[in-house]
Amino acid sequence: MPRRKKTGPLEDMVEVVSMLPWWVGVALAPVIYFLAHAWAVRITAEMVTKPQITSSLYFALASVGQYLVPFVCLAGAALSAWRRHQRKQLADNVAAAKTADALEGMTWREFERLVGEGFRRKGFQVEELGGSGPDGGVDLVLRKSGEKHLVQCKQWRAYKVGVQVVRELYGAMAADGAAGGFVVTSGRFTEEARAFAEGRNVQLLDGDALFAMIRSARSVKHGDDPAQAAKPMPLPPDNATTALQTPCCPKCSGAMVRRTARKGAHAGDSFWGCAAYPKCRGTA
Repeated sequence: MPRRKKTGPLEDMVEVVSMLPWWVGVALAPVIYFLAHAWAVRITAEMVTKPQITSSLYFALASVGQYLVPFVCLAGAALSAWRRHQRKQLADNVAAAKTADALEGMTWREFERLVGEGFRRKGFQVEELGGSGPDGGVDLVLRKSGEKHLVQCKQWRAYKVGVQVVRELYGAMAADGAAGGFVVTSGRFTEEARAFAEGRNVQLLDGDALFAMIRSARSVKHGDDPAQAAKPMPLPPDNATTALQTPCCPKCSGAMVRRTARKGAHAGDSFWGCAAYPKCRGTA
């Protein structure tokens, strides 16, 4: 697992502010400036009558802080706005696609942002924990109606997500007192993972389920169905839904994934191909 890059105090402060809505950082900047400026003026007046080393130190802190901290707030607000733009653009691009193949080629960071944006559009408050890598544990914390849910993202296309990942999330839910959890992958889940999730308030979302969630959230957002938009946004589909939609390979009986033909007379058409390709070339 790649280690998290070491950062300085200022970078950490910018990162903290960037986790807030952009307008919060903008609002904090002038408030902090006026408070720090008033403090600096007060210390300046006190230094005239009581010149002490401590007063000089406080004056230096207030003088620098009245400019530095607001700058940090504005930098964090700009980063928050940029990330919001990226998330929106990423989700809109996926929602406009015809198949779940749009999930392929994403980095693990982009995948986490897409998942987070999908849940935001479903009415959740989303906290991005900023894990240290593609297998960094719990990636998102969701809050809705006073309940907390944990999300673990797995950008795994080459093989299925196993039961151990689901067990780890379930343990984190118990330790954190979460009401439920989601494991989201661009690939598939093993039967053992699905069996373990049943009855434990853990929902497993594969690539097709995530794609459907993003598209449904887009439809409500754009008002394709006003009556539906007025209703509370539902949680993503149940575990069994996508499992029934996924055929088995006719040659090796293994899992299959959606692919898009790139050559020949059927170029551009989607089809089911064996996940073990090129060892197995079964199609459906």
